[in-house]
Amino acid sequence: MSTSPPDAGPSLAAVIGLYTLARLGLVAAVAGVLALAGVPLLIAVLVGLIVALPLSMVLFRGLRGRLDQALAQVRERRTAERAALRSRLRGDGPPDRVPSDERAPDDQAQPEPERGER
Repeated sequence: MSTSPPDAGPSLAAVIGLYTLARLGLVAAVAGVLALAGVPLLIAVLVGLIVALPLSMVLFRGLRGRLDQALAQVRERRTAERAALRSRLRGDGPPDRVPSDERAPDDQAQPEPERGER
């Protein structure tokens, strides 16, 4: 895989990891508050999951924007790579390497003589 340029910001995996940890932390915080209020733990976790979704849309707007930006960069890079591959497959672009079946004529084996000839 290619590495991202230094000015591109954090990688997609880092942004996804950070966003996931933030969402899980929000679920844990909501569930913790409810558990301290005397709600059974299972009910508190389920309510925390439901409440964390709309809260994360508001609280993590900037983080979600960074995630969208990282996804767009990956999409653009993959689109460019796909276009280059299609161009090479059509024969428009220079080949990266010569396939093994397109060797120089000197490297090709001589044809076998027919059985009747000797």
